[in-house]
Amino acid sequence: MKKDQSLVIKPLLDGNYPVISHGEGIYLYDKDGKAYIDAASGAVTASIGHGNAEIIEAMNEQAKKVSFVYRSQFTSDAVEELARELNEWAGGDEDYYTFFVNSGSEATETAMKIAIQHFQERGLPQKNIIISRWTSYHGITIGALSMSGHKKRRERFHSLLADYPVVAPPACYRCPFGETYPACHLKCAEDLITAIEKNGAEHIAAFIAEPIIGAAGAAIVPPPGYYERIMEICREHDILFIADEVMTGIARCGTPLGINHWNVLPDIIALGKGLSAGYTPMAAALCTETVLEPIKNGSNFIMSGHTYSANPQSAATALAVLRYVRKHGLIERSKENGTYLKKKLKSLFNHFACIGDVRGAGMMVGIEFVRHRSSKKPYDSLLGFTQKLVKAAQNNGLLIYPAGTARTKGDGDAVIIAPPLITTEEEIDEIVHRLKQSIDEVLLEMPS
Repeated sequence: MKKDQSLVIKPLLDGNYPVISHGEGIYLYDKDGKAYIDAASGAVTASIGHGNAEIIEAMNEQAKKVSFVYRSQFTSDAVEELARELNEWAGGDEDYYTFFVNSGSEATETAMKIAIQHFQERGLPQKNIIISRWTSYHGITIGALSMSGHKKRRERFHSLLADYPVVAPPACYRCPFGETYPACHLKCAEDLITAIEKNGAEHIAAFIAEPIIGAAGAAIVPPPGYYERIMEICREHDILFIADEVMTGIARCGTPLGINHWNVLPDIIALGKGLSAGYTPMAAALCTETVLEPIKNGSNFIMSGHTYSANPQSAATALAVLRYVRKHGLIERSKENGTYLKKKLKSLFNHFACIGDVRGAGMMVGIEFVRHRSSKKPYDSLLGFTQKLVKAAQNNGLLIYPAGTARTKGDGDAVIIAPPLITTEEEIDEIVHRLKQSIDEVLLEMPS
């Protein structure tokens, strides 16, 4: 081994990554002293910023007591309180019960297993298909990836994956039916009926969707009435609705959960990312008492679990994060500052003809780039517009999140701007200034 050779498998094996020193608020600092505005919250995760003293104190207090116990041997005050807190976040008249895991992929896969087991314990084992949408991402494990309508991430493992993505995305900017809302009469929602008829409702356990499409579509917001119609269809066919809130949950979209933008209560909810705000690996699958009841009255055991599930150290950390968000009014702040962020980003329409769409909710805003605004024609993928923009932004001290689009070919260019919920208007102004500078630099490399 060569001196100073890295043995870490990085995203790009030969990539040259700066070494992190520390973080404070919305800023990260590398070991060379360079400061970066974390306008992506890492991977839309660090929702309350870095180096938060209240969270660190809660972590230290729990570590003094006990950090790990195995869930089949003990429960803990921290995890019991966290489950009760999440029940309040979920809302509704019916209690939600929580299965704790460690990552978003584990959360969605556990949600899938709960849905299938629910019908098994009801004497309907043939209901074991999960329906999902194209232009979606639910995780990288085989089960979660099977539910993901993300062409590029599926292609390498195609032979191992189930064909769950069959429903058209609710992507108004690139409507798969070539129509406009509301004249379309929510054809994207009605497409779920087509999928049900093709597979047979007697074979389908659940429909899973991100309330607002994240990595696969750059913050695509479905039109009003979409999820209300989806829920009606699910109820009519005895199908459970799983809301994948891994990216959109915990105040990110200006509401407690992303689905709160619609008048819908999911049967199962997957949480991650903002649940612990990056301070510890923590995620969860929540299900209503109605979903859990046949399992409780049957096997009394959910066939899932991981070594670190429900460990008290992570539970205490996540509990401190949720209480911090409430205490500091970050749900409302996400809504207000998110409105300001989207307004400032939309102002870039006047500067760049390459911006096709600005969309999102709360502090999760997507920008889709096109070569021609009128035709919505994208840049040639070989030009690498998104990759160049992410790199230029990082060079300018700005971290942004690369994302996909609703193009059926799986191509197109987009990014997500999702800074911590604590970001001020002045800091948003600086984010937009650095983004504008970065776009200017990338356009110099693009064909006219």
